[in-house]
Amino acid sequence: MQTRTLGKNGPVVSALGLGCMGMSDFYGKRDDAESIATIHHALDRGVTLLDTADMYGPFINEELVGKAIKGRRDQVFLATKFGIVRDAADPAKRGISGRPEYVRASCDNSLKRLGVDHIDLYYQHRVDVSVPIEETIGAMAELVAAGKVRYIGMSEASAQNIERASKVHTITALQSELSLWTRDPEENGTLAMCRKLGIALVAYSPLGRGFLTGAITKLEDFEPDDFRRTNPRFAGENFARNLQLVKQVEVMAQEKGCTPAQLALAWVLAQGQDIVPIPGTKQRSRLDENLGALDVRLSQEDLDSIERIFPVEAVAGARYTEAGMAHINK
Repeated sequence: MQTRTLGKNGPVVSALGLGCMGMSDFYGKRDDAESIATIHHALDRGVTLLDTADMYGPFINEELVGKAIKGRRDQVFLATKFGIVRDAADPAKRGISGRPEYVRASCDNSLKRLGVDHIDLYYQHRVDVSVPIEETIGAMAELVAAGKVRYIGMSEASAQNIERASKVHTITALQSELSLWTRDPEENGTLAMCRKLGIALVAYSPLGRGFLTGAITKLEDFEPDDFRRTNPRFAGENFARNLQLVKQVEVMAQEKGCTPAQLALAWVLAQGQDIVPIPGTKQRSRLDENLGALDVRLSQEDLDSIERIFPVEAVAGARYTEAGMAHINK
């Protein structure tokens, strides 16, 4: 398994991680047995970085991951997150909390659900603009001092808040959406700030929520409760326009002798050794396909061709609804 280092002199992890969110939430029906088998298969293949969060489910994804890694903790670099608060009475409702007491309680609860004595990488899932970032990161630093957390991360944070946070404690990783159809970290200064400070970027949704695999051709491909049915990029004319982009990716993938998913992941991997994609899947076959991206080599000519096919401004639609975008720290 190829490896990459998170941050300056940070931990070494597999070059591709595994996002576990979809195993429990947002992407249709669950199959816990296959999900656990997928996690086991990932570990067998040398994947070490597993990514979850307390809000996935909510809570049940951490429990699933905890069950899957029982007896194999030494093979896992375990990442989870706090900060997005869900309302049991209204599953679609979201709140954000970065209050120190909430940070401490969330960590303790995650440790219990995961069945572990420490979290390797603990992320602030979204920045709480009502709480000074120094207070939130300070509480996270206390968790490191207590041995409950090894490394601190942030997610979808602005360049300014990343810089402020790094003055309180070393930030090992920033998790942000990055793919052929989401290039925000390149445009908003966060990737540049990460590189200035020696922070790794962990890329979530590197397959564009499955769209870049070429397997999605119509809205009806989604189950009724799949959140992508309400995502702007999967709606109406946006869907049709984005589908045409993917068709061009499919042509290039065929020429390279790989799948569209492998080409899309290879592009993310080629953006720098400081970037670690965490494609999500709940199927062993898809996991194997994703890992095949590590064998795809893209020349500068290939990268230039992809850029012509998929320039930054090509994608139609916002990556979240208006409410979801409101929680992205700018």
